[in-house]
Amino acid sequence: MATKKGKSGEAAEIEVSAASSVKGKVEELKEFFELSKVEIKKVTWPTRKETMVTSVAVVVLVVVMTIFLGVVDLGLSKLIEFVLS
Repeated sequence: MATKKGKSGEAAEIEVSAASSVKGKVEELKEFFELSKVEIKKVTWPTRKETMVTSVAVVVLVVVMTIFLGVVDLGLSKLIEFVLS
């Protein structure tokens, strides 16, 4: 292994180690993206109709829960108002 003039052997070894570490990280990143691409191809994506149906179901559930929690909140606030007065 060649070292630069003026640097100790340990400092040069640290530089080489850091450079190989960066190369290793780049290779790991490439492998990660390749494996991610393979996994994405395995996904069964919902159709437009399925997406619309589930979205409507979520909106309906949110509206129902909003009304329910609003009524409970109003009832409890009236109850507390009655107890404290």
